[in-house]
Amino acid sequence: MTREKLGALEVRVWSGGSGAPLLYLHGFEQHPGDASFLNRLARHREVRAPEHPGFGESTALEENYDVIDVALHYRRLIESWRSAPVDVVGHSLGGMFAAELAAISPHLVRKLVLVDAYGLWLDDHPLPDPFALSPRDLERAKWCDPAKAPTPEPSAFEANGNAEALAIFRAQNLGTATKFMWPIPDRGLSRRLPYVKAPTLIVHGEADGLIPTGYADAFARSISEARVAIIRNAGHLPMVEAEDQFLAAVDQFLS
Repeated sequence: MTREKLGALEVRVWSGGSGAPLLYLHGFEQHPGDASFLNRLARHREVRAPEHPGFGESTALEENYDVIDVALHYRRLIESWRSAPVDVVGHSLGGMFAAELAAISPHLVRKLVLVDAYGLWLDDHPLPDPFALSPRDLERAKWCDPAKAPTPEPSAFEANGNAEALAIFRAQNLGTATKFMWPIPDRGLSRRLPYVKAPTLIVHGEADGLIPTGYADAFARSISEARVAIIRNAGHLPMVEAEDQFLAAVDQFLS
C-alpha cells in the first residue's frame, strides 16, 4: 500500500504484480484491501487499486465535486503513472466511475470491465436504496446466499482500533457514496455511454438484489463493443462470492 500525491489530493493505492497495467476501482462500501481476487489478478498484471477521493484516508475533492470530477481525477492518476492505455475494472460505484472515465478519456482505456455497475436508472426496474436498507436486508440484497457470505478479513484500508473508529470509517465512506448514488444513482451516464470506444465486458452476478441483471443488458445496448457475462451463484460481489468464475471471465476477456 502506498500514498500518492496528485495535485491537492493524497490517494491511498494498493498495488501488486507486474506486466500489463490494470486499474481497479472499488464499490460504494469501501476498498477491498488485500483481497484474494486482486492478488490473483496481479499474477499476470500490474494492478493498482486506489481508494476513491473521500473514502478512508484518501482526501476529498472540494465540497460539491461530481462524477465528472472523479473521472478526471482518474484520468490524471493514469497519466501520472505513464503507462496508458490501461485496462480498467470497476465494481458497483467504481463501475460508474470507470464508465465515465472510458467515455471522456477513451485514449486511456484499452479494455473496460464493468462489474455489477451503478450509473443507470430504468423506470421499469427501480433500484432499492442501499442507504435505506437495514443491515440485514442489505446483506440479503448483496449476496446470493447470505448464510454463506464470506466475512472479509480486516485490511489496512479499514480503520484500525475499536468498533467506534470502524463505525466512523464506514459512515464516512457511505456519506461520500451518497454524493453519487442518492436519491438515485443516475448522473447522466446513459447520455455518455455511446462515447465509450473500448471493448467492454459487463460482468453481473445473477442474484444481485441491488442491481437486477436487466441493467447489465442496458449497459451493453449503449456501448458498441460490449458483451455480458452473467455469473451464477453470485450476487452484487461476484469477485468474492464466485471468485473462480469471475476471474475466468475477466482473464479470458483481457487476454
